[in-house]
Amino acid sequence: MFKIGDSMLKKISIRKIILSSLALFAMLLIYIIPSNEKDLDIKEELEYVNTDIESTPIFLMDQNSYVALTNVALNETSIINKAKELIKVLTIGKMDSKVPSGFSAIIPANTEVLSIGYENGIIKVDFSKDLLNISEKLEEKMIEAIAYTLTSIDKVNGVIIYVEGDILTKLPKTKINLPSTLDKTFGINKEFDLTSTKDIKDVTIYYINQISDNYYYVPVTKYINDDRDKIDIIIDELSNNFDFNKNLMSFLNNGTKLVSSNIEDDTMILNFSKDILTDSISYKISEETLDMITLSIGANYDVKSVVLNVEDKKLYSIALR
Repeated sequence: MFKIGDSMLKKISIRKIILSSLALFAMLLIYIIPSNEKDLDIKEELEYVNTDIESTPIFLMDQNSYVALTNVALNETSIINKAKELIKVLTIGKMDSKVPSGFSAIIPANTEVLSIGYENGIIKVDFSKDLLNISEKLEEKMIEAIAYTLTSIDKVNGVIIYVEGDILTKLPKTKINLPSTLDKTFGINKEFDLTSTKDIKDVTIYYINQISDNYYYVPVTKYINDDRDKIDIIIDELSNNFDFNKNLMSFLNNGTKLVSSNIEDDTMILNFSKDILTDSISYKISEETLDMITLSIGANYDVKSVVLNVEDKKLYSIALR
C-alpha cells in the first residue's frame, strides 16, 4: 500500500490552512463589499415618461425667416387645450422653453387669447389688440403660422381670427385682405413667378432645411403660370428647380420621373422611374424624400393616403392626417 510521508502530510496541512484562510478572506470581502448598487449608495434617478405627451406639429420662424414645420411636445389632447398651448408656444415669451433650437416664436409678446372656441371643424380665436404690434415684414407670416399650426390639429379645417371681438379681415400694415375663415389655401412663404394672368396656379411644395444634424421642412406656396396637374409641378420642382441660394434643399434625385398618377378612393397612387430610389438594390426611398412628397400632396390634395410605386412595384403606402 502506498503510504504518505511526514513531509507530504505537512504540505497537505499547510495547503489546507492556506485554502481555509482564503475562504475566510473571500467571505469577509463579500460581507464588507456591498452586493448591489443600493449598498454602494449610488443614486440612480428614474425618469418616468408621461405617455400622454405627443409630438405635435407647429409652424415657427426659422433662422432664414421662413415659417417652417417643426414639432413640440404637448400633453394636451383636446382640440381647445391643444390650440391654447400651441398659441402660447407661438407667442414670444410665453413658452420659450418649448421652442426648438434654431426657431423662434412670432406672435408679439403680451398678446393674450381673450376667448377660444371650436365648432364644426372651425377654431375661433379672439386675440387682444397686441396681436397687431408686429412689423410689416412679419405681419402676413404671423397669420400663416397661426393658420397652418391650428389647421394641423386633427379635425380642424379652418381658423377665424378675431381681434378684440372683430373678425380680422385686413392686415393693418400690409393692407392684405384676409378671408373670414383661414386654412392652408391661404398659402405660406409665398413666391410669385407670373408672366400673365392666364393659367395661374398656386402650389405648395415642402423643401428641406437643416439645423445642426436635424432636418426640418419648409413649405413654399408658388404662384405660377402652369396648366399641368399640381403633382406634376411638385415632382418637377423637387427634382430640378430647388434653390440653394434660398436655403432650400431637396433630396429627390435629379431626373426623377413621375410616370403616372391617379386618385382612387381617397388615395393618390404615384408610379415613379427608378431614379427616385436611394438604393436600387434594396429598392428604398429616403425618409426625407418620402416626407417631402407626402407633405406636399397633403397641402394640395384632399386625399387620405399616398401609395408610391416604382416601375409598377408597390413600395410604400403612407397615411396622411
